[in-house]
Amino acid sequence: MWSGAVAALAASTGRGDAQTTDASGSQAAAGNGGNFEPGHVVDLARQLAMRPFTAPPVDLPDQLANLTYDQYVGIRARPEGLLWSGQQRGFVVEPLPRGALFKDHVVLYVVVDGQVQRAPYKSANYDFGALPAPPEGKDIGFSGFRIFAGNGERPVQMAIFQGATFYRAMARGQNLGTVARTLTLRPGEVKGEEIPVFRAFWIEQPALAAETLVIHALIESESVTAAVRYTVRPGDMTIVDVEVTMFTRVAIDHVGWGGHAGTFLFGPASQRNVDDVRAAVFEVNGLQISNGRGEWLWRPVVNPQQLQLSAFVDSSPKGFGLLQRERSFAAFQDDSQRFDRRPSVWVEPLSDWGEGSVQLIEIPTESDVNDNIIAYWRPKAALAAGAEATYAYRQYWCWSIPEPPPLARVNLTRTGKGRGGRRRRFLVEFVGDALADPGRLAELKPALGAGKGAAITNLKLWPYPERKVMRVAFELDPGDEPLTELRLVLEAAGKPLSETWLYRWTA
Repeated sequence: MWSGAVAALAASTGRGDAQTTDASGSQAAAGNGGNFEPGHVVDLARQLAMRPFTAPPVDLPDQLANLTYDQYVGIRARPEGLLWSGQQRGFVVEPLPRGALFKDHVVLYVVVDGQVQRAPYKSANYDFGALPAPPEGKDIGFSGFRIFAGNGERPVQMAIFQGATFYRAMARGQNLGTVARTLTLRPGEVKGEEIPVFRAFWIEQPALAAETLVIHALIESESVTAAVRYTVRPGDMTIVDVEVTMFTRVAIDHVGWGGHAGTFLFGPASQRNVDDVRAAVFEVNGLQISNGRGEWLWRPVVNPQQLQLSAFVDSSPKGFGLLQRERSFAAFQDDSQRFDRRPSVWVEPLSDWGEGSVQLIEIPTESDVNDNIIAYWRPKAALAAGAEATYAYRQYWCWSIPEPPPLARVNLTRTGKGRGGRRRRFLVEFVGDALADPGRLAELKPALGAGKGAAITNLKLWPYPERKVMRVAFELDPGDEPLTELRLVLEAAGKPLSETWLYRWTA
């Protein structure tokens, strides 16, 4: 049991090491030269929560603080600035300097044979290109790190931890896209979202030819502190296990677990009269949920005219995530962004999460650089001041979810003007093996409903068994309602033949 002053605040500003002192005065924590145990980071977070939050100073030189994003990403580490380059450990890590948007100072440690070694910043380790390099000896510090996987001459980038508590990963052959949020606090609220930040990382040096990388992190905000363990396994489906121990400084009733965010500007179901050479612009096109009642839900996302908040109430969820289901280049006609190669993200709890809801936030945007679609699990129970909470989940960065249901899935949603007034026409396309079975098709019935005050008309089915496709067309008459919730599932013999399509229409 540690006692004495916590020096973790020093780690948050780069002015010292994250460590504590035991009763005998000897170093006992996760600072430079100390012994490392995962519990050290938990203890640091616990003790840090007992102290008032102190924002770190903004001490970045103007020549780095005022860089454009394009100038900043042009800064690259030289081989001597990489961790484990050429050592055949299965991973190479590139510490990322501060600059442009990334002004927070994050302390990086490497754990070697149970001993903590601080990663030193050296300007000579970076190629600044046409930019003037900071003077040698000036400790600019780090903002995060990039991870490369592989043992060949050119390991492949597969993840990046940088900014707030954000990180991104991808499967083999993909491009970076959706952003994970380790901790989400009060998003979408009138008083504003609280943004926690990384203060320090401890990266365990992998064994030779390792396939797993373990990372520990210390997180802090005005309301909470947290210790996190990430276990990263790259591949055709990159898996990240996330274990969080969180401590509250104040009472908090809106916290998000397993949060992640992606971009949706326009697509077949949300065109918004965008004048763009591209056919569509989105890296996620829907929210998938496997709820505790055994239902599989699919909710297409949109770029709304006004902020939209949705809550899918549940108990003991099995999984959820923002997915990119469109894998055709022709659907986007974008040679540079390649939205067809962006990862889907699927979150599975590693314990019973109890009661709560999957939250979906859709934010209006005019730009494809904004992550305007956010999904996370919000537990029902609030946390009192001084509380401790633990949770864990497995995150898949993938082309498609690991164990899809044996149901037809939604392949396409399109909307357009109806026959008059406020009417809207919808086309929903399902695809699946069951839709090629004449016997099942003979029994098939669409269960389609709308909210109070709205009516469904002109319902038609268009089966294409040779393509394993069923298209459902209908018109929505919303009446005088400002919004209505739509629900559609294909059924046969009283059982679902498809996942459940959900949609919110707004005036």
